[in-house]
Amino acid sequence: MRAYLLVIAVTALMCAAATPAVRRLALHGRAYTPRRLRDVHTRAVPKLGGMAMVFAALTGFTVAGTIPFMDGIFADSRPLHGLLVALGVVVITGLVDDLWDLRWWGKLTGQIAAALAVAVGGIRVEAMPVGWIAVGSELAQIALTVFVIVLTMNAINFVDGLDGLAAGVALIGGSAFFVYSYLLTRTIDQFDYSNLATLLMALLVGATAGFLPYNVYPARIFMGETGALLIGLLLSTAAVAVTADVGALGGFRFRNVPAYMPILLPLAVLALPLLDLVTSVIRRTARGSSPFTADRGHLHHKLVDGGYTHPQAVALLWLWSFLVSWGAVSLNFVDDAIVLPVLGAVLLATAAVVMHPGRRRERRRRRALRRGEDGPA
Repeated sequence: MRAYLLVIAVTALMCAAATPAVRRLALHGRAYTPRRLRDVHTRAVPKLGGMAMVFAALTGFTVAGTIPFMDGIFADSRPLHGLLVALGVVVITGLVDDLWDLRWWGKLTGQIAAALAVAVGGIRVEAMPVGWIAVGSELAQIALTVFVIVLTMNAINFVDGLDGLAAGVALIGGSAFFVYSYLLTRTIDQFDYSNLATLLMALLVGATAGFLPYNVYPARIFMGETGALLIGLLLSTAAVAVTADVGALGGFRFRNVPAYMPILLPLAVLALPLLDLVTSVIRRTARGSSPFTADRGHLHHKLVDGGYTHPQAVALLWLWSFLVSWGAVSLNFVDDAIVLPVLGAVLLATAAVVMHPGRRRERRRRRALRRGEDGPA
């Protein structure tokens, strides 16, 4: 564990140190996020913050390669080379989009290319987690892996709409995934605790922890497309690696980790982004628009439009992510009969608050009228 904590600390410190420099570069190059009708922010904010996250992740990855504890991860270089190629594609795609605003098909092409690099490198969906049905065809493995990675990238991209929201969701979910992956590794291998999925989550936790102080409301810098693609790449690659590891070892043969966790946890970590992605696609398709057409119908938009302040909306969505992801992890430590009822009740209460912001808007309007202000606050 100490080796992973060292990687997290190095990555976080490097991201915290690099972000101000990247911000100055973005200001000098006038790389701003434009003010659009669907946006919540009211001023031009520099982007390119994802470049600091990439730099920090690469630094943490390099440090991990020098730690003897993690020799098992670096023993086979082919998957790592594929991952690094994918990271390069992410940087190019994200940087071009952040500077010149790519069309949707250009972004999708870059996402597919990055996912293909991971799959061709050998990190693939080798078994379906439901019943651990083996995927024997190499072409099918690659196709499923590409689908998972591209889906995750777009899910993170869709939820990146409020200051600190995507970075906070990634930090919360990534930390839960980190604990789970480390626990799983200790359970299935008593001699080697090094694991690629755990390392990727350590890099994600470090990068988002170092970036978040600059990204919370009012944000001084945005992560941009590069940061969203990086988060999606790390999360999805770790999820694929975990299911492959468990499937290869006979997923039901470990004592301390429920057998359904490799299915449940990735979905729990991505619950909020996936929910927003699915509802956005349905909403846009129903009105005859492209699923990739941007609008102001996301959940975070509805919270702000309904009466919550910017920080309140982010805090509620962070809370939702924490309950779902860490609630899933807690099933490893606490009896299901205790966790599930408590978690269900808290989730229902949180959902009721999240889905009914209109009362807050009315109260704010009445307070504004009492103060003699014109219109809603």
